[in-house]
Amino acid sequence: MKKIILTGGGSAGHVTPNIALSKILLANDWNIEYIGSNDGIEKKLIEEVGIPYHGISSGKLRRYFSLENFKDPFKVIKGVGEAINLIKKIKPDIVFSKGGFVTVPVIIAAAFNKVPVVIHESDYTPGLANKISIPFAKKVCVSFPETLTHIPKDKAVYTGAPIRKEITEGNREKGLKFCGFNNDKPILLLIGGSLGSQILNKNLREIVTKLIKEFQIIHICGKGLKDNNLDNIEGYKQFEYVNNELSDIFACADIFVSRAGSNTIFEFLALKKPNLLIPLSKKASRGDQILNARSFEKSGFSKIIYEEDLDSELLYNFIHSLYKEKQKYIDKMSSFLLRDSAMEIYNIIETNRLKNE
Repeated sequence: MKKIILTGGGSAGHVTPNIALSKILLANDWNIEYIGSNDGIEKKLIEEVGIPYHGISSGKLRRYFSLENFKDPFKVIKGVGEAINLIKKIKPDIVFSKGGFVTVPVIIAAAFNKVPVVIHESDYTPGLANKISIPFAKKVCVSFPETLTHIPKDKAVYTGAPIRKEITEGNREKGLKFCGFNNDKPILLLIGGSLGSQILNKNLREIVTKLIKEFQIIHICGKGLKDNNLDNIEGYKQFEYVNNELSDIFACADIFVSRAGSNTIFEFLALKKPNLLIPLSKKASRGDQILNARSFEKSGFSKIIYEEDLDSELLYNFIHSLYKEKQKYIDKMSSFLLRDSAMEIYNIIETNRLKNE
């Protein structure tokens, strides 16, 4: 039995591509085990799909002062030791990493055990975790062709972003029924990433009563960020988080407002859904979402509002502009040739497993 360890965590964006890839691996007789953090979002997501899960200690990259920053190097060292023992026990043929800080101990441990590593970098430029990990990797797959210039030439491979097949198989009528909506008005969906976005939530809620005159609104607001005072507004539906019904909700939405996480925006592209991106600012990130959004804007797939410029009036005007011009964005996305990224990554994994035999 061929064995692989998948790793990635910290956000759903570091997990869902692994789930997409796991379907192909299982269909080709691979035994899969997963290494993530002890208490990250990845644990719940992976256990739900029935893949054996192992938690390890891991640090976290913070862009602000915290006493935890002094503890994190010791957590990483502990995590490396735990990952070394797991890899010795599991004896995988290869490790595939989707990113996030929990992957660093796993990749170092794989190198210590002489197990080949393949990495996928979702964003326009590599994050710190992948920058640390790339020297240990055999190949680095990338979502954006522009990212190739940031990776050593002998390792970089443009594969595109692996999309969950089920996200493209949603049913519009099921989505409408789930939300209690109808076909009388177009549907706007706002999603602030897997953890939600308080600033997006605030600005949308300030204009809800104006927007529902023309749109039905699906608002995926994030865990603990629901506003119960708005529950009785007809044509406005809030969810903290959506899992099984997400493909149906995506199918019924006409336009999207979203952060600019790589996996999410490539799902919009696969679905050919016009979208308004509000990337996370550099104050709260390294600026990767800004680069992702600019790439999609340049390709004609998306509109952008920068977080520093965001207010409810601007959001209202851009939503109207996006809906009015929606066909222009649909045409641009329809002209883009989508790759079978998950299969391309699978072939790279298979090739590097055989090279290591």
